Amino acid sequence: MSQLYRITLLLLLLTGSMVDLRAQITEKPISGEFSNLRFEAFVQQVEAQTTYRFFYNPREVDSLIVDMKVDKQPLSTVLRQLFQGSKFGFAIDNQQRVYITVNRLIRTELPIGFFRRGNAETGSDSTLSAYMTETQKKRVEPEAKTYEIGKPTNPIRSGRATLSGLVRNVASGEPIVGAAVYIENPRIGTVTDQFGHYSFTLPRGRHDLKLRSIGLKDTRRRIILYADGKFDVEMEDDVIALKEVVIEAEKDANISGVQMGQERVDIKSIKQVPTALGEADLLRVIQTLPGVKTVGESSTGLNVRGGATDQNLILYNDAPIYNSSHLFGFFSAFNPDMIKSAELYKSAIPSRFGGRLSSVLDVQTRDGNKKKFVGSGGIGLLTGRITVEGPILKDKTSFIAGFRSTYSDWLLRQLSAKSFQNSRASFYDINLHVTHDANEKNTFYLTGYWSQDRFRLNSDTTYGYRNQTATLKWKHIITNKLYSVFTGSYSGYEYGVSSEKQPLSAYQLDFSINQSQFKADFNFYPTNQHALDFGLSSIYYKLSPGNFQPKGEKSLIIPDVVPSEKGVESAVYIGDRFDVSPKLTISAGLRYSFYSYLGPNTVYQYATGVPKSVNTIVDTLTYGNNKAIATYHGPEYRVALRYALSPTASVKASFNRTRQYIQMLSNTTVISPTDIWKLSDQSIRPQVGDQFALGFYKNNQTNTIETSVEAYYKTMSNLLDYRSGASLILNHHIETDVVNAEGMAYGIEFLVKKLTGKLNGWISYTYARTLLRSTNINNTEIINSGSYYPSSYDKPHDVTMVGNYKINRRFSLSLNFTYSTGRPITLPVSKYILDNSPRLLYSERNQYRIPDYYRADFAMNIEGNHKIKKLAHSSWTISVYNLLGRHNAYSVYFKSELGRINGYQLSIFGEPIPSVTYNFRF
Repeated sequence: MSQLYRITLLLLLLTGSMVDLRAQITEKPISGEFSNLRFEAFVQQVEAQTTYRFFYNPREVDSLIVDMKVDKQPLSTVLRQLFQGSKFGFAIDNQQRVYITVNRLIRTELPIGFFRRGNAETGSDSTLSAYMTETQKKRVEPEAKTYEIGKPTNPIRSGRATLSGLVRNVASGEPIVGAAVYIENPRIGTVTDQFGHYSFTLPRGRHDLKLRSIGLKDTRRRIILYADGKFDVEMEDDVIALKEVVIEAEKDANISGVQMGQERVDIKSIKQVPTALGEADLLRVIQTLPGVKTVGESSTGLNVRGGATDQNLILYNDAPIYNSSHLFGFFSAFNPDMIKSAELYKSAIPSRFGGRLSSVLDVQTRDGNKKKFVGSGGIGLLTGRITVEGPILKDKTSFIAGFRSTYSDWLLRQLSAKSFQNSRASFYDINLHVTHDANEKNTFYLTGYWSQDRFRLNSDTTYGYRNQTATLKWKHIITNKLYSVFTGSYSGYEYGVSSEKQPLSAYQLDFSINQSQFKADFNFYPTNQHALDFGLSSIYYKLSPGNFQPKGEKSLIIPDVVPSEKGVESAVYIGDRFDVSPKLTISAGLRYSFYSYLGPNTVYQYATGVPKSVNTIVDTLTYGNNKAIATYHGPEYRVALRYALSPTASVKASFNRTRQYIQMLSNTTVISPTDIWKLSDQSIRPQVGDQFALGFYKNNQTNTIETSVEAYYKTMSNLLDYRSGASLILNHHIETDVVNAEGMAYGIEFLVKKLTGKLNGWISYTYARTLLRSTNINNTEIINSGSYYPSSYDKPHDVTMVGNYKINRRFSLSLNFTYSTGRPITLPVSKYILDNSPRLLYSERNQYRIPDYYRADFAMNIEGNHKIKKLAHSSWTISVYNLLGRHNAYSVYFKSELGRINGYQLSIFGEPIPSVTYNFRF
């Protein structure tokens, strides 16, 4: 019986399976004028007019263009003409499935040994599925099935229904962010959010649901939509895809989406861009984007569209990070192996975000593998890292944990110079994230982060600082159209400076900030034309501005404690994205924030009409615990619109107002461990910023090359600048050393990105100005006679080029080039003699500039072999930072030596810095 079955099956295959194309005599003819179409678009048109279904790897055909006119010709004739002289081949089976291959033939006969394989007792071997891999079976079976959503009716009722669900990675079970989910007839679609969730409304009936995401295989599901329902989909990794995409973009999202001023950075780009000392660095990649600047080498502080470094809200799974750098700014605080996605908002900031003036950087971690235990890591010249992940309860609960540290202390001790041997520098960070799917409607997320830095530079003074965050989130699906996310988070940052070499003067100086937050966010999709989000949040701040204490029993240091500060910031918001027509989309939102500065505290009142100083205090007021000392509130408007000029071009405009109730006090050009955060109070008002932006976006026909131009104008009020010689540490009257200022920033940003192919990357140019003007009413506090002056981070010209070239599947090259105008400084313009001592007379503030900055970096990535089944996979990264060895000026300073004033230039990296990193995963 088994042998008879085999013979029958063979006859069926010989008569009905894949056959040579010359034998196809029942093919349905196709017609059409295919003018300069990407192959994928050609396929869509053919599938729309026929029952053919194509199967191919999109990465293999991304460079294939169809330019031909066809009139009632068989598909095989068209494909043969299209592929003539190329590496492409094809086959068509009796079910009108078309298979496209590259440099390989599809087998059209059964494998040798088919009739000798197995016996009558092994029924599974008597079918063709016995010769398919598990992966092939998993892929073919879901695409061949038809899924019914809702209770079946006959006939199918007219009207519309809402389809929602989760999109996950089939191998790891992790949600896929930013996946496009759509149908083509009618053209309706959406994009998954940060939880992999999607929801949209479709006509009831049969649909071919399609999903697409970068680095994953295109996925299709046949569905019959009877009523509202939930439909989860799993997508496969595209294992042979090149690591080619640098800034993630979902197809034409830059054209069709209303959001402007947004950049989504993919983890692959983070690992491709060359960096100092070979460590993959998220913030270094962010700094290559248009509109983002930094004041110089070894600074991870971001200046976004004219904003100061404290005007950026950096979130790590919804918890703020107050110091985002390690080891003097050489490394960012984020372990690259933990990151799932990072989104930077420079304008049109969504109404759910608030608290900072200039930008939001939203970093999300991966959820961890729900299927099996895996790991990854790397060993570099200065750092090592390890990440492990896996299921706690398979398919329900997963974890991912990462540890990163440096062994720079060991390296410093190996150097011959005593100044290095007497120095110490180290850091570590620990990450833990747990995801639990309680059921289809409830998911819980728990995140913890801890980092610590400690260093001493050839002196007896030790610096240390640490970040701590904890986040608990609960995502609850209320209906197919409405879901909620409740979040509780804690963020802490503290630093300490100590010296104990001289017992009599040994001291310990500490500063800390603690923030606790609760928020509730809701997303509602009433129709495909509207997407509403609304919610509320509340933050409790507690700061210790300075605690100076003796260290050791012999110390004679007099204690000094600056009173602690407390404040509460709350907000409610609502926003709506409204698709007025296929060409016009409007997004409008309103956020209203409230803030109170709370006691206990002592408030000083100063005489009017004279500069504030200790000598002009006229009264002292004392406030009890939790009493409101100062209260501020106001609206924050968020408006954006997009108008499509064509399928490949659009214009966008936006306006947003933001408020900031906490600011950083620093008179250094870079983020320093001794910077102090200060709450708005009765003297220091909250900062307010308004930004107008206008952009034009154009893609080529295949959406593989993106171009954009964005212009902006921003005004800022209640900014802080400082008097010359201001002392910020342990200052009990900080309001006497700050100067009120207002600012304006304007600029234009150009960006060209190539997303696919062996050569990819981006080139950007930014022209931008940031100017400040003091607004104090007292003439003695006026800077530059009340005229506008450049801010310390005003750098008009900025050019960045990032290129990646894939030689083959194992070898790739990366090149990064950066040029920018030198930052402003204040220089001595003359000298005079006072009391027989030379003194300097300085120019107006920031009237000169240090030399221009430019740098080239290079990296080579060497992958291991591509065998899928092996114990561990590895790769090497060989990089050179500052390839040209340029002595870029970090700062310019002056010293009085033997009666003369001499100027000096300090460079951080004056030579090429080579590095080697070994990466592995298992």
